[in-house]
Amino acid sequence: MMEVRGTRVSVIGAARSGVAVAKLMQSKGAAVFVSDGAADEKITAQVAELKSAGIACEIGGHSARVYESTLMILSPGVPSDAPVVFEAQRRGVKVVSELEAASWFCPCPIVGITGTNGKTTTTALTGRVLGDAKKNPVVAGNIGTAFSGVVEAMTKNHIAVLEVSSFQLDHCTTFHPKVSAILNITPDHLDRYGNSMERYAASKARIFQNQSADDTLVYCADDEWTALTVRSVRTPSERLPADGQAGGRARKLAFSVKSKQSEGAFVEQGILKAQLGGSLYEILDVEQISIKGTHNLYNAMAATLIGLRMGVSPASIRATLKNFKAVEHRLEFVRELDGVRYYNDSKATNVDAVWYALQAFKEPIVLLLGGRDKGNDYARLNELVRNRVRSIVAIGESAATVENAFKKLVPVIIAASIDEAVATAKSLARSGDVVLLSPACASFDWFKNYEQRGQVFKQLVVNL
Repeated sequence: MMEVRGTRVSVIGAARSGVAVAKLMQSKGAAVFVSDGAADEKITAQVAELKSAGIACEIGGHSARVYESTLMILSPGVPSDAPVVFEAQRRGVKVVSELEAASWFCPCPIVGITGTNGKTTTTALTGRVLGDAKKNPVVAGNIGTAFSGVVEAMTKNHIAVLEVSSFQLDHCTTFHPKVSAILNITPDHLDRYGNSMERYAASKARIFQNQSADDTLVYCADDEWTALTVRSVRTPSERLPADGQAGGRARKLAFSVKSKQSEGAFVEQGILKAQLGGSLYEILDVEQISIKGTHNLYNAMAATLIGLRMGVSPASIRATLKNFKAVEHRLEFVRELDGVRYYNDSKATNVDAVWYALQAFKEPIVLLLGGRDKGNDYARLNELVRNRVRSIVAIGESAATVENAFKKLVPVIIAASIDEAVATAKSLARSGDVVLLSPACASFDWFKNYEQRGQVFKQLVVNL
C-alpha cells in the first residue's frame, strides 16, 4: 500500500476513471488536482461531481499547476506520449496509471484479464463463475466500473475481477494479480505504441511482470503473439535475487482448441477438459456452452482455468457455462424479424474481432462495417467475406475505405447514417439471414463510444 496522505496528486483526465481515482486519493488524505484538456461541454457532469466533492479541477488544457505534485495519475485515455506526461517525467514527477494507483489499496486477491479481444466477455464470465460459487467477486476495470471507484468497499474476503486494457497497464510498476490472463494479442491501438507490435505486446506483458511462484498466468497457446510474449518476457521473480538463490515464477496454464495441454485447458472429442497438477477434469461438451463461436470457446477456457485456480469446483463451472448470457454489445442477439436475426457486435472495434464474429455464423450475413478507422488491414477478412457475407453496408468515416476493400468480393452499399444503414440492411436481408453490426472501427465519428453505437442500433432494429 502506497502512503499518499499529505502529498500533492495530479490526475490527468476527468472521465469516469479520473473522477474515481481523484476521489480515492482525496479519501486517503492527498491534496488532489484534476486537469482535463477536453472542452467544457464534454465533461460537464464530471466537473460538477468533482466540485461537489471539493476537488479542484481545470478543463480545456493543462496549466503549470499539474506539475506542482509528487504523483501524477493518468486516466486510460491519456497517451503515454502526451506532452503533459513527458513534462511531468522531465520534472521528476512520478507517473502511474489509475489501475496501478487503485491496486495500492486493494485488500483482496486480484484476477486481471487482458487481451485485444474477449476481455469483457471473459471478465463478466469469470465474475459469474466466481459469483455462482459464492466467492464474493467484484467485477471492475475496463468493463465499465473504475477499479478506483470500488476498491475502498472491498475486504480481504472479496476477489477483484478486473478487465485490464493495455492503456491501463502502461505506467504500472507494482500491479500484482493473483491470477492473470492474456487472451490474445492482435493488431489494435498501434498508434499508441509507435505502430510496433513488440511495444504493444510488452504493454500486455506487464500484467504478469510482478507475479511470483504463488501466482498463475493463464494464456492462449494458439495465439502467436501471446505465446511468444509469455515465452520471451521474463518476470522480475525469474531473475536471480541478491542472495544468488533462484526466484520463483508464475505457474503457467495454457488453453488451446488445437492441441492437448499437459497443464491447462483443451478440447478432446468435443469435451472441454482441464488438466492441473496431475488431475484431469471433464468440464462439459462444448456444444453445451451457452455463448457460441470459437472465440467464446477460448473465453470459456480462460474462465474455467481461472475458476479452478480460485477454488471453484468443475460442477459449478459447468453450470455457469451452460447458463451464462452474452454481454451487451458483444454478439448480442437483438431480435428476429421476418426470419432475419439481428445481432449487435458494436464492441468489435478491430479486424480480429470481426474475424471471430463472422466465424460464429453459418447463415448468410449482411454486415454493417465501418466507423473511425485505426489503420485497419481488411485483407484478413477476405475469405470469410467471400464465403459468408451476402452484402456489406459501409458506415462512418471509413465507408469509402470499406467499399474499396470489398467491392470486388460482395456488393457494398454506403449508408449516410446509422438509420439508413439499418434500413438498407433490412432491405438486403432474406429470410434465414443474419444482420450483423460488427464495425471493426472505433465509434467516435458518429457516436461518443461503442456503447452508444450499439444502443442506437438496437433501438432502430426494435423499431423496424
